[in-house]
Amino acid sequence: MSLMYEELDFRPTPIGDLMLRRRRLIQLSGLDIYEVKLGEHFLMTSLFHEAEAQLSKLSLGVLEKENLDVVVGGLGLGYTAVSALEDTRVTSLIVVEYLEGVIEWHQKGLVPLGKTLMGDERCRLVNADFFALSRDASKNFDPEYPANRHDAILLDIDHSPTNVLHQTNSRFYTEEGLAELAQHLKPGGVFGLWADGFPEDSFTHLLGKVFKSAESHTIEFDNPLTGGLSEGAVYVARMSL
Repeated sequence: MSLMYEELDFRPTPIGDLMLRRRRLIQLSGLDIYEVKLGEHFLMTSLFHEAEAQLSKLSLGVLEKENLDVVVGGLGLGYTAVSALEDTRVTSLIVVEYLEGVIEWHQKGLVPLGKTLMGDERCRLVNADFFALSRDASKNFDPEYPANRHDAILLDIDHSPTNVLHQTNSRFYTEEGLAELAQHLKPGGVFGLWADGFPEDSFTHLLGKVFKSAESHTIEFDNPLTGGLSEGAVYVARMSL
């Protein structure tokens, strides 16, 4: 029988102490959930992941082509990446993760989706700084094929464009930062972003300055802890063909 609480990993990182824990929730019939904290930030839980999955589904859904080359920024518990791999058109998936420990959780099978990601030959995990790679237009996010551009780039790192994990990330959510990101996309390519809470109209407007089209979606999902609904946001922006 599982323990009621177990700390699966704890390690210092340059941006704060990283923790992976597993808890059993009696109020949910003994369901085991996995949670990630970084310093004082509560990053993610396996209890809520509908918005992360919809990030992939909504973003890839606007592409009308085969053989998709996709990048996911932020590995976390793997829900965005696994959802992308459920699209059979995806032939290459690069997941860029800054924290080496998070990659190790998946490699060692410490998190539920680790075996799924590690067992899919289309998927490669890259230990790197997504935001630094985005600023560098001389190469892309794939270290093996740096000259290629991508069909879709999906980002799930910060809480929102105005609530970032580290102040240096803020530059990305500007017209200049988004324009740099756009250089990594193929014509007609898509940029998708997950955020906590409701969409921010100001950011949708900003995306529209850089991309040909931009829209936001409110993702509602059941919250069994409160008995009500919670919300996440997905932004989808597309390049000109």
